[in-house]
Amino acid sequence: MTAPRLRTEPSIAHLDADAFFASVEQAQRPSLRGRPVLVGGTGPRGVVAAASYEARAMGVRSAMSMASARRACPQATVVVPRFDAYTAYSARIMAALRERSDAVEPLSIDEAFADLGAVRPGPGGWPGVARDLRERAVELAGVPVSVGMGRSKLVAKLASAAAKPAGVVVVAPEDEDAFLLPMPVRSLWGVGPVSAERLEKIGVRTVEDLRGQPLDTLTMVLGDAAGSNLFRVARGWDDRPVAETRERKSAGAEHTFERDLHGRAEVAAQLPAVVDQAYARLERHGGAARTVTAKVRFAGFSTVTRAVSLPSPTADRAALHEAAARALDLVELTEPVRLLGVAFSGLSEHAQLMLDLAGPADPAAPGSPAAPDLGGDPGAGADPGAGADPGTDDPDALRPVARRRRGRLRVDDAAPGLDVRHPVHGRGWVVRTRDDGRVAVRFETAATGPGRQIWLDPATEEVELVGALGPDGAELPEGPAEEQPAPGRVSGGG
Repeated sequence: MTAPRLRTEPSIAHLDADAFFASVEQAQRPSLRGRPVLVGGTGPRGVVAAASYEARAMGVRSAMSMASARRACPQATVVVPRFDAYTAYSARIMAALRERSDAVEPLSIDEAFADLGAVRPGPGGWPGVARDLRERAVELAGVPVSVGMGRSKLVAKLASAAAKPAGVVVVAPEDEDAFLLPMPVRSLWGVGPVSAERLEKIGVRTVEDLRGQPLDTLTMVLGDAAGSNLFRVARGWDDRPVAETRERKSAGAEHTFERDLHGRAEVAAQLPAVVDQAYARLERHGGAARTVTAKVRFAGFSTVTRAVSLPSPTADRAALHEAAARALDLVELTEPVRLLGVAFSGLSEHAQLMLDLAGPADPAAPGSPAAPDLGGDPGAGADPGAGADPGTDDPDALRPVARRRRGRLRVDDAAPGLDVRHPVHGRGWVVRTRDDGRVAVRFETAATGPGRQIWLDPATEEVELVGALGPDGAELPEGPAEEQPAPGRVSGGG
């Protein structure tokens, strides 16, 4: 196998926010700083989306059941996710990268690659570039981040993991072997529990052990694709470019039927095939969508569109199918239908939320979805560092929280972590609730410093649900209503 031509400078950066969701909560809620914080589902079968480093020190990890996390760290504060805040902070982090390079490849809401090949290092060399980048991200977003740099995406991502928390690691080409060879093989891109077990059987525990295996042995043990991939990765052979993303407005599909469809049942029966075609186009562009629009053209050529907006962008097929069905339900099907279309818009560079924060459904129950696979081997197209702490979760699990509209707080809306405002005490956040309907609110913001906690009765007090604050301290605008007519014509995406 021929070695690729690699860079001579460690000019690829990987920036990763540290315990991102929990860090945003600590940045906005001064009383949480230095204390264990868990972000995730608060129900009896909830799942941890993110844990602060203080909670991690007690053995808590992402994807752990919230019940187990609370037993391990009973002193932790538990809050529900607030994706409007996380998205605003993410934009600031990405802006720090885009100040230095046009070639930025987001991997998720809290991490991205950047090609800094056009940057000329100053007296501090590449470590100085990495420190400047980290400091700028912290300046813009106010949350801790780690930066790794290397001559490949593989090494840059492993370096950022080694830099945590809140550090920088730059691996020069001549230092790659010293950096890579002692690493556990499980840390490599493409090695999950199954592959690790197979490699263990042939005595491979470290990257150095892996490098000592011939290609034929690896392909025999792991298969052609995975074996060839790990043969390359063990040698640091990764010449993948940083893929600069381009904004795309929508992706969709339409189908004109040979005969008109009559009645809702006939139309609904055709919807899944159209959604699948639209989803395939969305998937090709590697994006996620927040808004799903159903388009219906009647036999008389009049056209109606209706849209459903999700709490946050998702690439989950089931969630998009369900949203399309809800959008179609908003259309009055009183005439024969000649065309049916589905469009995904409000596209994002990355999908948020891949874990079910409410906990998996009973796997024994008929029709229950399978629990998320958190430990399987990533495919050949996965990014290095697979198996790292997942910071994202399933929008379906969050929809009951995200659907809450701003306005008067109701008892059944009072999830811990949500932002509220009181006419006398000002802004605060819900800490906990009691069975008698009273709600504990801590009145504080990043600007005020730690505040006091007060028990209030939403039935008698004017407590209002409000939007989160952004990194600049301004209240974030409210997103679109969950269900609304689509504004104008939505492109079918070609």
